[in-house]
Amino acid sequence: MCALQDDRAGTPDPLCQIVTPVGMLGYGFNEEHLEHGLELAHRINAPTAIILDSGSTDGGPSKLAFGSMTCPRASYARDLRKLIRSVQNYRVPLLISSAGGDGSDSHVKEVLDMIKEILDSPDNANSTSLKVIAVYSEASRDVVVEKFESGKVSGCGPCVPRLTLEDIQATPTIVGQIGPEPFVQAMAAHPDFDILVAGRAYDPSPYVAFCAFHAFRQSYHPVLELNPYILGGFTHMGKIMECGGLCATPKSASSMATIYPDGSFDVRPLAPSSRCTPISVAAHALYEKSRPDHLHGPGGYVDLTRATYLALADEISVRVHGANFYTSKRDGCPYTMKLEGAKSTGYRTIFMGSFGDPILISQLDSFLATVKAYVTNQHLHAQGTWSLGFHIYGHGGKPKKGTHEVFVVGEASAETQNLATSVASTARIACVHGPYDGQKATSGNFGMGIGGKMEIEMGPCAEFSLYHLMDLDEGQEEAIEIKREGNGAGDQNETQDGTATKKFIRWETLSLGTGPRIDKTEIQSPPKANVNGASVQLNPPLPSTAEIKSTVVTRGPCTLGDIAKVIRSKNAGPFEITLDVMFEDEATYEKIKQLGILTPNRIAELYDLSVEDIVWCGFFDPALAFKATIPRRYNGKNVSSGGPMENDVHGSQKYFPLASLQIGDW
Repeated sequence: MCALQDDRAGTPDPLCQIVTPVGMLGYGFNEEHLEHGLELAHRINAPTAIILDSGSTDGGPSKLAFGSMTCPRASYARDLRKLIRSVQNYRVPLLISSAGGDGSDSHVKEVLDMIKEILDSPDNANSTSLKVIAVYSEASRDVVVEKFESGKVSGCGPCVPRLTLEDIQATPTIVGQIGPEPFVQAMAAHPDFDILVAGRAYDPSPYVAFCAFHAFRQSYHPVLELNPYILGGFTHMGKIMECGGLCATPKSASSMATIYPDGSFDVRPLAPSSRCTPISVAAHALYEKSRPDHLHGPGGYVDLTRATYLALADEISVRVHGANFYTSKRDGCPYTMKLEGAKSTGYRTIFMGSFGDPILISQLDSFLATVKAYVTNQHLHAQGTWSLGFHIYGHGGKPKKGTHEVFVVGEASAETQNLATSVASTARIACVHGPYDGQKATSGNFGMGIGGKMEIEMGPCAEFSLYHLMDLDEGQEEAIEIKREGNGAGDQNETQDGTATKKFIRWETLSLGTGPRIDKTEIQSPPKANVNGASVQLNPPLPSTAEIKSTVVTRGPCTLGDIAKVIRSKNAGPFEITLDVMFEDEATYEKIKQLGILTPNRIAELYDLSVEDIVWCGFFDPALAFKATIPRRYNGKNVSSGGPMENDVHGSQKYFPLASLQIGDW
């Protein structure tokens, strides 16, 4: 798996190339690295695109419930200026999916407005007009209700709660994670497009679509008609590339893929001193996934059990081959699309501060129970429901220099903001003045007033109400072109002939900017990449094996965290937490397997679960890794990210029990 391979002798020319400057639009990226990738791509006569994602459920439910975006508008505009400049200079198309973070129709239009502003700005030195395709993926409530009542909507995984009609009615915006089909349709209809902006999409969809578009010679055919190994390779590549350079070591922002007609592909980072290795690329299948071997998406799943990873002679790139795509139709099942939506659950107010008295800290649990009882007594006749919880940090830690503080955030949720604030204020007062056994400091118990605020009103809060799979009718995964007049956005309910249709995915074309169209037959030569005026050597030679420090071998009793190269936790959708443990070498990995300390029973014990609650648990040999996926829980109940009492929306701080696992002498 780790052998070097020099050249691709006797294989076809590349089908296409893809450059991804960062895993999420709006996060910022290094323009020199993007240019480096485009210059590398220009050396090979193959179609090239810039593709990046813009959305996720990682940030919680508020975007879907209240229409906010993941990043400030200024951050999107900053990144778009760089990307548009590359489109103009290098004559390559740009594809962006899941606009604004949630991929709602309004956020697609917001990105279109930003593109227009940039092109119309006097600061745009390269005055051109661009052909832009917009793809919309909101699902109407009527469509979802009809599917729900027909029994064609089911939870996406065992941790997702049962959907109700009330949930659907309370959800203001419902988006569907579209597959590659609408992208290919729109590109085939307008192969001379410059930019494509799409609503919510399965993360690999634009990557798969660009490959399929060229595999079909810029025409449209159903993507699932591709050879399973070719489609499997395209999808595997998309799952890796949509996170930018996360597949590299050390991880970085940007990456580049060269894709071949047989579905195999090469992947490499674009940041200096980063490289891909077979293990780092194979390990990406662990990231944010419930399981690493079968990755489900629209129309089926990709099977990675036979995927191979070969390091290339440049010691930067890895060649990947062998993924297989199994369509849902093969098993007699319909094409499914994941629906996402969120609803308002009321309002929140918080207060925060610290306890420093060791006498109180020693009885903190009972003290906070007394606080809750006092708040309940003071709100016996309050109109509306409410709840109160505490986030506690530093409890059980060791004092430093004779002092020790426990930090507490009180969180009140209620039907109205006034009630939430009343609950939080009453709880804060009880924290300040409540008595406790052995009390000596009678002037107040609670250090408070951070930022000059006693209570902080957080405004409306939300929770995920839809994270479900919807069965589609034959052909419903495809899109229709919107009928529009002039250059404005069309009516989402109209087709080209104005007839009603069951197809709810729509697309349209617009001409943005006032100058002439760019001439794609002539590529300009932008300045060489530089930082602060100095020439930069991108991807310099890596240190030799002799220069790389050996890993320190721990002796005696130790923890899993001492042995693992990487140990982490992350959300796998809003309702699951996944745990990954990766090892430096095969010998260590095999020894851990033989010890038998990583089992479903051990995971259940560490995370206070029953074995039946575990979603997936096992070893993944290609990445020398162990993985377990568990429900996201609070107070013993399954919950979704971003809801009441949420304090780790990414789930990235849940690995400590696993890291602290004692493994005995090593």
